[in-house]
Amino acid sequence: MPAPSFHETATGHRLAYHRIAGAGPGVIFLGGLRSDMEGTKALWLEGWARARGRAFLRFDYSGHGQSSRIFTEGCIGDWAADARAVFEALSEGPQILVGSSMGGWIALLLARAMPARVAGLVTIAAAPDFTEDSMWAGFDAAQRAALMAEGQVALPSEYGAPYIITRHLIEEGRAHLVLRTPLDLPFPVRFLQGTADRDVDPAVALRLLDHARGSDIRLTLVKGADHRFSDPDCLGLIGAALDEVSARRAVV
Repeated sequence: MPAPSFHETATGHRLAYHRIAGAGPGVIFLGGLRSDMEGTKALWLEGWARARGRAFLRFDYSGHGQSSRIFTEGCIGDWAADARAVFEALSEGPQILVGSSMGGWIALLLARAMPARVAGLVTIAAAPDFTEDSMWAGFDAAQRAALMAEGQVALPSEYGAPYIITRHLIEEGRAHLVLRTPLDLPFPVRFLQGTADRDVDPAVALRLLDHARGSDIRLTLVKGADHRFSDPDCLGLIGAALDEVSARRAVV
């Protein structure tokens, strides 16, 4: 694998990234919590972009992958700021955002903050407001007490070591919720969601579909697909959604 390039943000975060030049609108991949830019979906999307001669960018948030800092120092605001920093510094013109899990939330924050730079949106098991609606709401009394007293709590993960969830992550996340206020998405949007996802309940996708406002928003539910959404059929659906958003952008 080629070595990444690095972008240093105004806040001093050294963010690892890979970028390929190509036609617009470019595509930016936004990964999930504790994931990195070397995952199946990120690499598959780079191949999709190369095959079409499209510009593409994948990167690691601070505390993730090959970027600086450690995971437990970070929060939603940090990672959204990282995403905006690479968006502004490393891409030109309107971009299609592809957000996976937490990356779906980050993509919605970018779309809200800078809609003129967003050509379209594809989310994969988007997890908007998960720190509040999934984590905090799902904690029992003992977990909430430990979080407040000790500053962190460990949650089991199917993907390896337990997630260390900090009080800072939960409390800071409340400043970035997107499902409590109007959410305008004035460009083509495709939400993808598996029905067998045990990390993000399909009800979240339905809530997001109902809440978002726009003239070209669609949700695809895939029976039996899990949170990874990375088998060949699911990857094909991501590519089809990108093709559709790219084509629709020219007519909406």
